[in-house]
Amino acid sequence: MIHDRNQVAYSKERLMTIGISTPLPAYKVNAAFMASKAELLGFESIWYAEHPVLPVNTTSRFPGSEDGVIPWTYSHFADPFIALAQASGVTSKIKLATGITLVPERNPLVLAKTVSTLDLFSGGRFIFGIGTGWLREETELMGGDFDHRWTQTKESLLALKELWTKDEAEFHGKYYDFPPVRMFPKPAQNPHPPILIGGMAKNVLRRIVEVGDGWLPNRVTPRDVETSRHELDSLAKEYGRNPNEITITIYGQPPDRRAAQDYLNAGANRVVVRPEFKETEDEMASELERIAGEVL
Repeated sequence: MIHDRNQVAYSKERLMTIGISTPLPAYKVNAAFMASKAELLGFESIWYAEHPVLPVNTTSRFPGSEDGVIPWTYSHFADPFIALAQASGVTSKIKLATGITLVPERNPLVLAKTVSTLDLFSGGRFIFGIGTGWLREETELMGGDFDHRWTQTKESLLALKELWTKDEAEFHGKYYDFPPVRMFPKPAQNPHPPILIGGMAKNVLRRIVEVGDGWLPNRVTPRDVETSRHELDSLAKEYGRNPNEITITIYGQPPDRRAAQDYLNAGANRVVVRPEFKETEDEMASELERIAGEVL
C-alpha cells in the first residue's frame, strides 16, 4: 500500500523512505536526467559518493569484497557537489545527498561554503553524508591524517558548524586554525543540513550523537540495526538529545521490498537502493522504472 510516491508503506503504522544511489562510472548518465527521473518516479533522495583520485600504487584493501581488490570503477566518481548542483536545477522535491563526503580530504573553509550554497539554492534539500575514508594513500595524498582521521573529521565538523551558524566564526584546533571570518550564504536548513556519519567504527554511534544527526551504514543486518537503534536512543538521552532526531539510513542496498521492510521494522528511517550501471539515459530510465516497480 503506497500513501505517497516518496514513501513506501509496509504496515498500517509505518512508512519507509526510499532513496537511490548512483552507479559507477558516475558520469555516464547526466545527473540532471538521473535526478529528474528519480523524482518523477517517487524516490525520496538521490545520492552521490566521492573518491577524488585513486592512487595507482596502493596496499590498502577494499573493505567491500573478500579479496580486498579495489574495483576499477573507483577512479570514476563524479564530483558529488557539482553533480548535485546540476540535479538541484531540474528538481524541486527530491533530497540531494552525499554518500559520502570524505571530510579529511576537504578544507572546511571551502567545504562550508560549498554545502551552504547547495543547500540554499536547492531550497534546503541537502543531506550531508560524511565519512573518514579507508584508502590510506588517497587520504594522505589529499592532506588527511589517516591514522587520526576521525579526530581530524570531528574537528572539521565542529569548524563547519561554527561557520554555518555564526556571522563571525573562528576556530582553533590541531588541524584547522583560523581567526574570525565571515562566511555567507548560510544554509537554508536551520541550524545546518543533517550530518549522517557512515561507517562501522567501534565508537561510531557515540560519535553520531556527539556531532552528527544520523547513521549511514551499508554492510549491516536488520539485527545490527535493531541493536544500534536501541543504543542510539540511550546515547541520545545521555547527551540530552531527542532520540527521534537521530536517524538511520541504510545505504547501497539491492532493490528488495522485503529487505527494506526488515530494515524498517528494525528501526531504520530510510533505505537507499542501488541501480545497475547503464550506459545511456534510456537504459537508466528503464532501470529506475524497474526498481521503482519493486520498491515503491
